[in-house]
Amino acid sequence: MATAYVGIGANLDNPAARVHAAFSSLAEMRGTRVVKRSSLYRSEPQGYRAQPDFVNAVAQLETDLVAPELLAGLQAIEADAGRRRSFRNAPRTLDLDLLLYGAERHDEPGLVVPHPRMHERAFVLVPLLEISPDVEIPGAGPARECLRRLAGQAVERLP
Repeated sequence: MATAYVGIGANLDNPAARVHAAFSSLAEMRGTRVVKRSSLYRSEPQGYRAQPDFVNAVAQLETDLVAPELLAGLQAIEADAGRRRSFRNAPRTLDLDLLLYGAERHDEPGLVVPHPRMHERAFVLVPLLEISPDVEIPGAGPARECLRRLAGQAVERLP
């Protein structure tokens, strides 16, 4: 079994409900169980800014799927939620990012782990640190140290 972390985000069609539904869908994946789930957080969009705020969370999984299989499962959940990839940083009904897969590193077409920008995104690091305060990002170091460098990025915990 491998420990994996998945970033969850949505900003269309009741995003909080979509994030909760994503937790349920992750729990139903073959060979996978949700070990921990973070609170929900609100964050401003990055990149393309003319869109609604996002609701974000992180799930810790235990899985016997290898990284490419897990990624395929995440993409199937996104598709079931109506995800459209119209342009980079577009609004979305659901976004599932494979953040970490154990200490493994992958850099192949369609699969880059650790997620290449996770250490630059407070909306990923805050919920990640909530459920795994001592997590290390291979190649970037302790997630807590990465977050300290992102003081200007606002992330608000939702009730």
